[in-house]
Amino acid sequence: MALLAAGQGQSLREPLPAVAFPEWRFVDKDDDMEEYGVAFPSAMATAYRQNNVVPVSAFLPADRARPAPVVVVLHYWGARDLRTERIMARELARKGIASAVVTLPYHLQRTPPGYSSGQLTILPDPDHLIATMTQCVLDVRRTVDWICSRSEFDHSRIGLSGVSLGALVASYVYAVEPRIDLGAFLLGGADLAHILWNSSLVAGDREKLRKGGYTEEKLREKLAPIEPLNVLRERNSGKAFVVGANFDTVIPRVDTEKLIEALPGRETLWIDTGHYGGIFVQRRLARLVADFFSKEFAGIGFEAPRGIYAPTVRIGVLANTEDGFQIGVGLDAWRAGDRGSFFGAVLVTPTQPAVFMGYRFDDRFVPGVFFDGKRASLGLFWSVVL
Repeated sequence: MALLAAGQGQSLREPLPAVAFPEWRFVDKDDDMEEYGVAFPSAMATAYRQNNVVPVSAFLPADRARPAPVVVVLHYWGARDLRTERIMARELARKGIASAVVTLPYHLQRTPPGYSSGQLTILPDPDHLIATMTQCVLDVRRTVDWICSRSEFDHSRIGLSGVSLGALVASYVYAVEPRIDLGAFLLGGADLAHILWNSSLVAGDREKLRKGGYTEEKLREKLAPIEPLNVLRERNSGKAFVVGANFDTVIPRVDTEKLIEALPGRETLWIDTGHYGGIFVQRRLARLVADFFSKEFAGIGFEAPRGIYAPTVRIGVLANTEDGFQIGVGLDAWRAGDRGSFFGAVLVTPTQPAVFMGYRFDDRFVPGVFFDGKRASLGLFWSVVL
């Protein structure tokens, strides 16, 4: 586990010590944008040399007025490349907006030897979680310092966007960084203790926390120094755009709702997917985020659409009175009731196609009726939504 060698107790609000930023280097260009790279020291030192440098990929619109407004873009947990963030950068560039994509601690080039990207970011150790979140926030704030050192960027128009882990980090940065007035939060939330205690992604870590004597409430008290809700409510200005997933089990919907309630001036969009289903509409979401920043930077005002189509893809185990247990993958054809409690899905199984109609009592176990074209049978469908 990485331990802090410096920066212990560093305030997340105070100005960071000044550093001499190196000159950026040209990387590539195309019809939409020019790419530059820069790397500077992290605002905190850890036991891992690779993690103590912050790489930033900067994208300038090819057709731009100087200086250009800019958005800091933060990636998801476990990112193995920055393809999703480049899609966002391109949509922003097409609107005349620059972007700065920050590599978060323990990811990509910052991954220590012997570990996978992001493996050391979230561990069942609250002290490590506090240290890592602190480093994330300070590194993003230092990136804002770097932006303000460059004449290519409009220092009065700086935005922030994050996906998943990036949205969790962004929500804290947005609360404590006064130079940022606009924030877009995709598939994120607030109340870190509740997320860790209920997320489907960290079940093993949760059991280790329990064995270490933690309860959800005790964890909440421990993580108070990095909890976005404790600082977001102090913010009374700015504009935000939040995208949540109705069937998210990684960042539970209730935690996305907590983030929404804590943000002033928010616009919201809910998509009918789980945490990973946004991949099916990522370009559409990137265009909406770019539209949000473009309109708000121009003082026009952004209004989120009431909804967009996103396929609800289910994968799970079927059990019925005719065929017993089998695997099924399907797509919701229709939904009704509160948050789609009644739904019908077209399924593919190892034996034959089927249609399932049921009522969702909780997020996973659904009783209902299966139709295979010849007969109907009662059964259960245990599924997760991508």
